[in-house]
Amino acid sequence: MRYSEKVAKKVNGFNNIRILGIETSCDDTSASIVENGTKTLSLCTSSQILLHREFGGVVPEIASRNHTKNIGEVVKAAIEQANITNKKIDAIAVTASPGLLGALLAGISFAKGLAYALSVPIIATNHIAGHIAANYLSSEIKPPFVCLVASGGHSHIILVRDYLKYEVLGGTCDDAAGEALDKIARALGLPYPGGIYLEKLATEGNENAFGFKSQFNMSENRNFSFSGIKTAAANVLQSNNDVSKADVAASFQRAVVDTLVFKTILCAQSVSAN
Repeated sequence: MRYSEKVAKKVNGFNNIRILGIETSCDDTSASIVENGTKTLSLCTSSQILLHREFGGVVPEIASRNHTKNIGEVVKAAIEQANITNKKIDAIAVTASPGLLGALLAGISFAKGLAYALSVPIIATNHIAGHIAANYLSSEIKPPFVCLVASGGHSHIILVRDYLKYEVLGGTCDDAAGEALDKIARALGLPYPGGIYLEKLATEGNENAFGFKSQFNMSENRNFSFSGIKTAAANVLQSNNDVSKADVAASFQRAVVDTLVFKTILCAQSVSAN
């Protein structure tokens, strides 16, 4: 029997279905209780930012070790914050892919043990689908729609045909948007995680100072690339010691955002035309 069928059998007839969600795909240990798919009863996260900052990025071994260390307390806090008992959990959903292998295993192993102890179904989830489904928690949007997923490690434009039916329309050919921003932030000498510091620095700069343009990114191709403009920005920083870092940050951020907006609109128009 598939996981979805087990869950349906378990929760059939329940008025309030409460699912414990566990996420350990990268460096944040998170747990949440969601009721009926749309109401968040709790959300607890243990951040590892300070642990990874001295290395300038996420160290997989450190991430997985601290997931194992913290996950029990994070789940306990989520259950307490939701003001329910363990017996009120109807199923457990856990991120199974994509992500750092060791980090994923920490969450999956804990979820399996807890599901066995509570005699509830376990649901393996894709964390990209989780990014998309998060929209249902904050709005009344319903499929079909075109969704841009732009995170630290992933950049996709996805057609959501139904709640569990997805079609990838386009995506990055190399770096993800967040990855590109973080790499230029590092070149600017900004602390980890670089994206938020680059965004802050960009407010002080001129976004038209440098034209980090790419013909491919402005073409009718649904895919996009950040490698070229990332190299261009890095070359500007290396060749001119007196260059305004704020201008570089603002110009690069605009180039990335313009690309994402243009390609998303392009994909949406191609879907509506069909």
